[in-house]
Amino acid sequence: MTTQAARERKATNPAPVTAAPVGRRGVELALILLAVFLSVCGYCAVGLARTGHVPPDAVRHGAGLGVLALLAHLAVRLRAPHADPLPLPIAVLLNGLGLVLIHRLDLETPGDRAAPAQLMWSTLGIGLFVVVVWLLRDHRVLRQATKACGISALVLLVLPALFPAVNGARIWIRLAGFSLQPAEFAKVLLVVFFAGHLAVHREALAETGRRALGPVVATWLLSVGVLVLERDLGTSLLFFALFVILLYVATGRLTWIALGLALLSAAAVAVARVEPHVRGRVADWLDPFASVEAGLGAGQIAQSLFAFAAGGLFGEGLGQGQSILIGFAAKSDFILATAGEELGLAGLSAVIVLYALLVERGYRAAQLTRDPFGRLLAVGLASLIAVQVFVIAGGVTGLIPLTGMAMPFLAQGGSSVVTNWVIVALLIRLGDAANRDPADADGDPAGR
Repeated sequence: MTTQAARERKATNPAPVTAAPVGRRGVELALILLAVFLSVCGYCAVGLARTGHVPPDAVRHGAGLGVLALLAHLAVRLRAPHADPLPLPIAVLLNGLGLVLIHRLDLETPGDRAAPAQLMWSTLGIGLFVVVVWLLRDHRVLRQATKACGISALVLLVLPALFPAVNGARIWIRLAGFSLQPAEFAKVLLVVFFAGHLAVHREALAETGRRALGPVVATWLLSVGVLVLERDLGTSLLFFALFVILLYVATGRLTWIALGLALLSAAAVAVARVEPHVRGRVADWLDPFASVEAGLGAGQIAQSLFAFAAGGLFGEGLGQGQSILIGFAAKSDFILATAGEELGLAGLSAVIVLYALLVERGYRAAQLTRDPFGRLLAVGLASLIAVQVFVIAGGVTGLIPLTGMAMPFLAQGGSSVVTNWVIVALLIRLGDAANRDPADADGDPAGR
């Protein structure tokens, strides 16, 4: 009798199930068009500032970005109709702004143009976004590959140690003019591994015995090993912080956060004393103007702080800053300094808010997801973006030592932009599963 009444209520009031996806996708499409429009406006503003006229390829630039964004939207509309409408437009806007900033800096270095390559990598990233959304119908199938993801991530993390250092860190693989940063792909695999492992063992890890300490100590040792072998403070910090965050979410014990911070601090202090590359970055952080006072000119951190100061509240305007004085890392590690100088505090705050919204939507998907693995996966993916933004923004503003990671979507880096599009695709898939009517959900293909 109760079942029959429920069926009758569902049959007489189907609007919440059918209307919601249509409304979500309509909002998403409108925001995507706005994101493309703002990106084209930025591209035109750079041309007007530098040459006095609109770039002749502005229409082609906007059409290319628009077609890619609409293909991504079409994939979401057809395969993930219940997904959150915000992550995709945010990613399009951040990627579009990144292309504008890199193109603007290319005008200062005509012999080293990075925007065309970045556009190619962005196209590949959006292509992978479509593939993930289209083929991955249920995020729970990833749980079956937990061990494979963990092993693959460790291999990718260690592999750069076999190649020569680049700018003081061993984080690149360079062969025949082709470069790749394996750690960017490893971080997504690590999220899947951590989520799968903790979803199974979260109750045991809630205890405080020696068995519970094992995973934390092992992860701490591995992160220190990455730091020592590759002199990559950013990857080590991200690797360890990610595990501690997921461990806290899985167990709810604040002691894991305290223990994680203590272990990471001890490792950072020890390595900074013996590793010259890391020690140099700490020294620059403690006194960024030391080289200026010594008459040697401003270093990268000092130039970055000068750029932020010159931007003021509303910025110098796109195409009118001097952030290229930062040097070889202006398009990568210090791309946020260009945004701060040319968009000002107001524009920089808007960029940070976009990242905050993207992270918040990931955490919201985690809150609504019904299975433990999906919840941990959503938290891990959102935390990847949150930790990277905090570490990079903190490094270029002098809040913490510089780490050398890439700002998601904004900075030059093919491996980074491709990985970030995959992260957004997974968040889209998780959001679709979280918002779907439980009565329409399939069974768990991967087990509990």
